[in-house]
Amino acid sequence: MFREISPYDLSLRPFHAIDRQWMLITAKKPDGTVNPMTASWGGLGILWSMPVATCYIRPQRYTQELMQAQEYHSLCFLGEEHRDALKLCGVVSGRDRDKVAETGLTVVDDLEAPYFAQSELVLVCRKLYCQQLTPDCFIDRSVDEKNYNGDHHHMYISQIVHCLVKE
Repeated sequence: MFREISPYDLSLRPFHAIDRQWMLITAKKPDGTVNPMTASWGGLGILWSMPVATCYIRPQRYTQELMQAQEYHSLCFLGEEHRDALKLCGVVSGRDRDKVAETGLTVVDDLEAPYFAQSELVLVCRKLYCQQLTPDCFIDRSVDEKNYNGDHHHMYISQIVHCLVKE
């Protein structure tokens, strides 16, 4: 069971949760099935006077295609007991395999975007802005050189429309 709270009431440690625990960016495929992708880059904050989440997806990832096609997505934070599922969703493509079936995660599809019953925290998000990062915008060129080989992430800024915590 989940309980909806205000994003302002979150006790989440975002740097730890995103970088160390990871999250699943989850969107629907055109056929209605679900595709999760593990991410360890992102952020939470306030922009345009609303709570927002940012996530970053490389252009070759199948999730990028799905994110472009959908208005909503979810960010799901799972406990350490689901580390193997998170690892699989980070290396396997949803184009070729059913990651949900392989991980044994349970899809909940009662809001604008699907999420997982095993989540400790779910942020259902509505896309507001998308832009691909570009080499010419890096002030510190070494960041570009260290992280990219021409496959710059798309950055999504999304409004947090639901914040669900596990009871």
